[in-house]
Amino acid sequence: MKRKRNRIVINLDQGAGGSVRKRRGGIRRVLLIVGLVLLLLVGGLAAGGYFWWRNFQGSPAYTLAVLADASQKKDTATVDRILNSDKITDDFVGQVRQRLTGSVAASLWSSQADSVLPSLTPNLRQTVHDEIARELQRITAPAAGKPFILVALAIGRFADIKKENNLAQAHVKVQNDQLRLTMQPEGDRWRIIAVQDDKLAQEIADGVMRNLPAKGGAQLNEEIRKQLEKVNK
Repeated sequence: MKRKRNRIVINLDQGAGGSVRKRRGGIRRVLLIVGLVLLLLVGGLAAGGYFWWRNFQGSPAYTLAVLADASQKKDTATVDRILNSDKITDDFVGQVRQRLTGSVAASLWSSQADSVLPSLTPNLRQTVHDEIARELQRITAPAAGKPFILVALAIGRFADIKKENNLAQAHVKVQNDQLRLTMQPEGDRWRIIAVQDDKLAQEIADGVMRNLPAKGGAQLNEEIRKQLEKVNK
């Protein structure tokens, strides 16, 4: 009679399968942690970008970006909301007076131009507005056809903006063109209240002089022209 031999069988497949499942479980946990970290990073960047953009929208730089974009699109309504024509015109008259201080033209301006200024104001304001709008469209040419977000992000390359108290001074330089703007907050936005540009000032001054009365105007025109030419040299 033959004896039955007892055999011990070790299931190697079961042990290997358990190891594989453990490895897979470890990989899933690592991937889950990596996914959560990436999600937090993306969420943090999105939130930071949102709050940065909201803060940027209340800055002078954002207003200049809107102005550049509107100028190229010939959106006159938006340009007019940014330009305070009344204050810009008043400031320009002050610039002319300041340039003529101590000259013969200064007394002529006081005696003649001031007397007719009320009647010239509507035409003067329109002249200032049209010349500034034309100059802005020319100087913002690099923004033509660009998405607004790119214009907004690149505005810092073309404008040096310094805020002091309740005003902001923006020195805009594009290639060989320079423009100095004074800005003031109004509600939740900024508006331009003064523009300084020698070339633009000369063009506007020429427009003002053309609107002066003929009587005595020739002498005043000649004196103003001489003084402005001296300043611009």
